[in-house]
Amino acid sequence: MTNHPSSSSGMQGARKEHLYKVLVIGDLGVGKTSVIRRYVHQTYSTNYRATIGVDFALKVLNWDSETVRLQLWDIAGQERFGNMTRVYYREAMGAFIVFDVTRPTSFEAVTKWKEDLDSKLMLANGQSIATVLLANKCDQGRDEFTNNGIKMDQFCKDNGFVGWFETSAKDNLNISEAANFLVKHIMATESDILKSVVPDTISPQLDSNRQMSCSGCFKP
Repeated sequence: MTNHPSSSSGMQGARKEHLYKVLVIGDLGVGKTSVIRRYVHQTYSTNYRATIGVDFALKVLNWDSETVRLQLWDIAGQERFGNMTRVYYREAMGAFIVFDVTRPTSFEAVTKWKEDLDSKLMLANGQSIATVLLANKCDQGRDEFTNNGIKMDQFCKDNGFVGWFETSAKDNLNISEAANFLVKHIMATESDILKSVVPDTISPQLDSNRQMSCSGCFKP
């Protein structure tokens, strides 16, 4: 008979687990798949095919005494122009929006991706999900905007990003740091939601002046 560590040490020995869905979005060719492959598999290639629709990857983190599982959704760059993003975004707790520092048009598209995300997804507390901006391919140079950290900070503040990082999938620069930063925000958000939502579910407040109606109610 096999002994399971969790059963032999009791409930106190069981690690708390979190599963978070994280979106990775941005224009075609900005390096979303490369960032994910570097983060999850520690590999890099210049030969990735364009993602069709959506792809998935799982990253498991040992976070203090807890386990965090990140389900990364790699969403194709052209999907913003379709109707499927609402389905893809559902139940996500965090997001990376990626642009290519060598292609100004991919940065111009960032606000469109953020608007699309915010219009289709909202947390239980009515807030937008934690979103981090990745200025990718910084190994190939820096554009005028990312060279000015103050401007980037202001851009993030104006557009609802929790922060930004210069990243390089090729050089493995700042990808784990950006992910850890996002996870911290997700966990803090989750804690806030639990504090605000749970009391309401225990003692719901009903408007006594509102006339209740139900098409399926039995009427004698």
